[in-house]
Amino acid sequence: MSKLRLACCLCAGLVALSSMSQNRRSLRVVSWNVENMFDTIDAQEFRDEEFLPSGERRWTGGRYWHKMADIARVVASLSDADGVPDLIGLCEVENDSVLETLTKRSALRTLGYEYVMTHSRDARGINVALLYQPARFRLLQHNSIKVPAREGSSRTTRDILHVKGLVKTEAGIDTLHILVVHLPSKTGGRAGDQLRSLAARTLWNVVDSLNLASGSSCVGKENVPRIVVIGDFNATAKDRIFRRAPLRIVDDKEAPGTYCFRGFWQWIDHVLLSSSVDALSPAKPMALPWMLEENKTYGVSMPRRTYRGEFYHGGVSDHLPVMVDLQLK
Repeated sequence: MSKLRLACCLCAGLVALSSMSQNRRSLRVVSWNVENMFDTIDAQEFRDEEFLPSGERRWTGGRYWHKMADIARVVASLSDADGVPDLIGLCEVENDSVLETLTKRSALRTLGYEYVMTHSRDARGINVALLYQPARFRLLQHNSIKVPAREGSSRTTRDILHVKGLVKTEAGIDTLHILVVHLPSKTGGRAGDQLRSLAARTLWNVVDSLNLASGSSCVGKENVPRIVVIGDFNATAKDRIFRRAPLRIVDDKEAPGTYCFRGFWQWIDHVLLSSSVDALSPAKPMALPWMLEENKTYGVSMPRRTYRGEFYHGGVSDHLPVMVDLQLK
């Protein structure tokens, strides 16, 4: 089948699924680190030189469009007879350009996704974003929440995205808060750990503020706001950053994880919910067969990533997307 015909079939299938999205009573949420979703244009204020056609990774237009097509294919694969995902949190997106391409020029353009994103001062220009279906999530407002630098350091990290919108709940139309995060990685040793802890503390403070604003100071009381936190935490659920989390983690404990490092699977991409939001089943990593490959070095099946070191490998991402269907009380 030609690439053009494949794209047409994909578009037609997505349109058909989208037309049925109004019938789904639950809210389908996806969280995914899409691994270095850069455009091919030099952003002078950020360190994105390696992801340019002339850069060390030879990030060409062809490779860029191939990645966009694969991301659209994943979204199609996460759809069913009731419709497409309603909310998609993305990590490691560079700017508005890549999201405009994804939502308006790739195969996803037929689905009518809108998006909001952060514009962080991260050194590489990395951001987080939320794609949403306007018919299922009526955007009210969004803002970027900056994570303060460590004392004595000027190093900044990615902002937290807070999105507020209206959704259909069991009680009628009401507010839902979505927080999309990409906490600092484990590289950098102690300094990286401190920055990640600071980012997590900032996140929990935001959740506490939302609880207080609604008249609820703790989980389990009345008037608990509907809050969903998704993203890449670069930490497992047992990490100390979750000790004071005011939300519950709904990971599927039977699944091996979302990211494989040197042959060991880890759950580092999480979904956290307030008590006013139910998961119809645990959040699951979607290990689509074509996204995986057998790694001969470690003897395990791993996500087929876009790059191995500096060498182009042709995969879509080194993380698996996580999906959950939510019931809003």
